[in-house]
Amino acid sequence: MPSLEGKCAVVTGASSGIGAATALTLAREGARVVGGARRTDRIRSPVTPLELDVTEPASCERFVQAAIGELGGLDILVNNAGLGLGRDPFWESSEQDEETVLETDVHGLIRMTRLCLPHIRDNGHIVNIGSVAGRQPYENAAVYITSKFAVRGFTYALREDLLGRPIRLTTVDPGLVESNFSRVRFRGDEEKAKAPYEGVDPLRPEDVAECVLFAVTRPRHVNIDELVVKALAQSSPVRIARS
Repeated sequence: MPSLEGKCAVVTGASSGIGAATALTLAREGARVVGGARRTDRIRSPVTPLELDVTEPASCERFVQAAIGELGGLDILVNNAGLGLGRDPFWESSEQDEETVLETDVHGLIRMTRLCLPHIRDNGHIVNIGSVAGRQPYENAAVYITSKFAVRGFTYALREDLLGRPIRLTTVDPGLVESNFSRVRFRGDEEKAKAPYEGVDPLRPEDVAECVLFAVTRPRHVNIDELVVKALAQSSPVRIARS
């Protein structure tokens, strides 16, 4: 496995869940890592914390400028920041919630890619964290599913634009992962947040981080287009064998 020693990485949404686990995994393997998040106090050493709100263009610009100043260049970008809000029929959702999800999951990811791309060195790698929701729809999550289909589409479209350049591009699409995602989705309602994980052994953020590590450590001529990872007890976004 190629070493990450001397490599420089940026991970968005690095204060919890998949983002935190990925940032720490890359750092453990020798990369210098800058983590972006609104809650920088939750980003753990040795990851360097920098404030980032991917929904705000000015925040993204400041972050990238500071991150490149810290790292000197970029080898790995992990676009992880994302969220879902609610599990309601589309007609019961609000335009404000829709805007929050699309700004975070889609516009923020595209914005960060555009800003970071000029700084990514030859043999660099962009990893977009998608979801099985971007592959197979399910009920009462129309806007979140739309956002993840957009991430997958953007990833493949950008792959076409990058063809011939020495930059690799991967989407990692996890299934059920026990993290803060559910707590955010259900607006802090702990009972609703716990329910998706009851009676099942879900993925951990570290499981997804290992998938990211696998993708970014392949030989230079190998591009992992997509990785789909689910708990053994999960066959589709909502079909889960519970004990």
